[in-house]
Amino acid sequence: MRPARGAFERRLWTAGGVLVAVQALLPVAWLLSLSLKPAADLADGRFLPRRVSLEHYRAALADPQFPAALANSVGVAGLATLVGVALASLAAYAIVRLEFPGRRAVLAAALGVAMFPPVSIVGPLFDAWRRIGLFDTWLGLVIPYTTFTLPLAIWVLSAFFREIPPDLERAARVEGATRLQALFRIVLPLAAPGVATTALLVFLFAWNDFLFAAALTSTTDARTVPVALAFFTGSSRFEQPTGAIAAAAVIVTLPALALVLVFQRRIVAGLTAGAVKG
Repeated sequence: MRPARGAFERRLWTAGGVLVAVQALLPVAWLLSLSLKPAADLADGRFLPRRVSLEHYRAALADPQFPAALANSVGVAGLATLVGVALASLAAYAIVRLEFPGRRAVLAAALGVAMFPPVSIVGPLFDAWRRIGLFDTWLGLVIPYTTFTLPLAIWVLSAFFREIPPDLERAARVEGATRLQALFRIVLPLAAPGVATTALLVFLFAWNDFLFAAALTSTTDARTVPVALAFFTGSSRFEQPTGAIAAAAVIVTLPALALVLVFQRRIVAGLTAGAVKG
């Protein structure tokens, strides 16, 4: 009875996993199909294209705003990742290893930042950035991206730092290393899965953001890809740029999807670190 019940539960969980995977990947497959259909077949209602065409990819890459937006996305997301991981590493190490008044309050304050919906501050940011000259600049996007990803980054890195024995750092201090040297030469290499997880989460947040990029930019100087897609136009006012938008979305989505698939185990390990004691 029990082996049969166990086999039934396994089949049930497998079927549930397949359904979830299909639900998650079906929009991506439909987007890929649209990007490969010729313009004349976009409204035929077929899931698979009758004929594969790369005309939409050529049109997307030929649009001057798309390569510029792609470069902006790479630059802004890369800078936000570097700054976010650096600040989160220092903050997480201080919270885990140093004894100072208000240590828990610092972590609570960081988590409190994540409680504010981004839409509630985008208006004041727009006004402030216009006044101080950060509007439509990379820095004007890097600052809010770093701010909103710091709480999760600190939480993930704190969980990894707690699992590293303090004796290793004490031994390094005895040999003459400073706290910063112990952090960069011992703690961070041992917490490499957590650092990779943190970097990937920060990068994906900055890569996918639309709200800040739409409100805090106005030209191709800093406009990122998610916003640039909204400005795609057809060759005439009677043509919908569905195919070009689908092709551009595939170009932007596939690298992020590949990163998640490659580092999915580290992401899970980073988010569940410290959940079990002993």
